Amino acid sequence: MRISAISYLNTAPLMWAFEHGRTGDAFEISYTIPSLCARQLQNGKADIGIIPSAAYASIPGLSILPGVAIASKQAVRSILLVSPKPMDEVHTVALDSSSLTSVALTRILFEKYWGGPREFSSLPPNLDSMLSGSDAALLIGDPALQVDRSRYYTWDLAEEWIRLTGKPFVFAFWAVRDEAIRDSTLDLASIFQKSRDHGIEPDNLRRITELWSAKLQLPKQDLYEYLASNIFYYLDESCLEGLRLFYRYAHECNALPVTPDLTFANTTPALI
Repeated sequence: MRISAISYLNTAPLMWAFEHGRTGDAFEISYTIPSLCARQLQNGKADIGIIPSAAYASIPGLSILPGVAIASKQAVRSILLVSPKPMDEVHTVALDSSSLTSVALTRILFEKYWGGPREFSSLPPNLDSMLSGSDAALLIGDPALQVDRSRYYTWDLAEEWIRLTGKPFVFAFWAVRDEAIRDSTLDLASIFQKSRDHGIEPDNLRRITELWSAKLQLPKQDLYEYLASNIFYYLDESCLEGLRLFYRYAHECNALPVTPDLTFANTTPALI
């Protein structure tokens, strides 16, 4: 089965078993950015993908693998609106072109809480380029972690959502094409949950942050705390409530179409 995964630090714990030979040869893995991960699932180039939550609204024939997510119940640190100006002087916003969910969340926050819509554009995630033509920039993932927040006004979008709604925010989850489930004899839910469980073990988080600290040129301890505290890797009931509220608000703000009911994959006993 073909897996499309996101090439950010925050997905590394979810991929632990796949990258350490614990799933045999049952899966073929490719890495990309969130928006392209969704596209690969949509066009059939992948069977399973860790898709942005927003993508579920527009890709038919998907089921969610239960229990696993990239979510937050506090400040997430890696989804930031960045500006040299205070909020009341922000009129134009450059949106990270690799994002789907955070783009919709940005529109919701402006529409419902931050004083109405702004003028939006979509650009690759380069902060200097984005701010050269806009008052503020939305950055997600590793580029957001690398922002020197002492130089700018910054708004953590998960923190703002939680403060305003009282609900966690779900950025992404595993989804599988329905035809892939029909053709599979694997207990996919168990496999992906166990990979997460191994990945978030403290020793393994330390190994992950050791590797990524060199890649991102950021302190190991900061990255460890990010994975251990800021990211919530479970799709629990409170996260599902937040996800449903996000879909409702996104439709009300014309950021997403009407989202179908959440459908979860029923999988068979594991053979690996």
